[in-house]
Amino acid sequence: MGQLLNDPSSVVFDMATGVTLAHPHLQQLGEYATIATTESPLERVAIVSGGGSGHEPAHWGYVGKGMLDAACAGQVFTSPPVEQILDAIHVLDRRNDHAGVLLVVKNFAGDVMNFGMAAETARNEGVPIAVVTVNDDVSISDPSSRRGVAGAVLVHKIAGAMAIRGAPLVEVKRTATRAVRNMASYGIATSPCVLPGAKGPSFELADDEMELGIGIHGERGTATVPLQRAGQMCELVFAALREQLPSLRSSRILLLVNGMGGTPSLELYLVFAEIHRLASGVGATVAIGLVGNFMTSLNMAGFSSTILLLDDELEELLRAEHHATAFPDLTRQQPSSQRAAFRQGCRDR
Repeated sequence: MGQLLNDPSSVVFDMATGVTLAHPHLQQLGEYATIATTESPLERVAIVSGGGSGHEPAHWGYVGKGMLDAACAGQVFTSPPVEQILDAIHVLDRRNDHAGVLLVVKNFAGDVMNFGMAAETARNEGVPIAVVTVNDDVSISDPSSRRGVAGAVLVHKIAGAMAIRGAPLVEVKRTATRAVRNMASYGIATSPCVLPGAKGPSFELADDEMELGIGIHGERGTATVPLQRAGQMCELVFAALREQLPSLRSSRILLLVNGMGGTPSLELYLVFAEIHRLASGVGATVAIGLVGNFMTSLNMAGFSSTILLLDDELEELLRAEHHATAFPDLTRQQPSSQRAAFRQGCRDR
């Protein structure tokens, strides 16, 4: 498979350069592949996330007023170093005059360790800081070992909107944590990915096989099984999500179908229709639907699905206006009368 590369070792920094050239409201911080907003002063809690590259549009695509204030990009599938994360914290702490910084961290060992060390260092320096760990991947039975996958994007949106309201750090963290507890994700791959400069795929998968319970780092999942029709895949995924969300039957939900980087929109919308049908069939109401590439694994073919149980506050935060490039404008998913009332409510605040 051909790749659009110059030097594989500089691909992340080259990407960061292109991002800032394409989007003038974003800037690169210092010598790192950290993308931040140009907004200053912030006058509110700042939100930081990040992780290894290769998940685009995560994480830089969610940087913008109303979502992340900075995203720290490490090398492909590798956590950013502590110094890079700490640099972003320092920049934002100066911009918001010590109003607080929330780190949204996916539950991978490297991310947890490096973001945790950066948070501890910043806290010892007097920076008000908090951490929310996202572990939405229910393909792993032990909750403490569950990886953070596409659900992290929803946490970015919810935390960012809460911060825009002027909520203090403790409230932003509490709301983001509630979102994590109300969501579940599960993924399937139909072909592996190829890392930049690599001569072959990250693992072997025959044309008549699929990989269950994938993460986002090009790794194998929990089982390799015969390839099934899309409807059967969706039944398997939905069953896993429903098992983890027992109140799904009577809930309003957000349903996200996330492409892994190599799946066409035609197939992703087919999957959305199947899972929407299954959710509706058990009495859930799909209030918000999202389809597309939100948290990828380079060019892997396959999809993940995330269900978030909504309450009035979470839904309002998800629909709040924002300036990030890769997250849709959810105000357009409301009937016109509700849209007008929602915008009036935002102005009244």
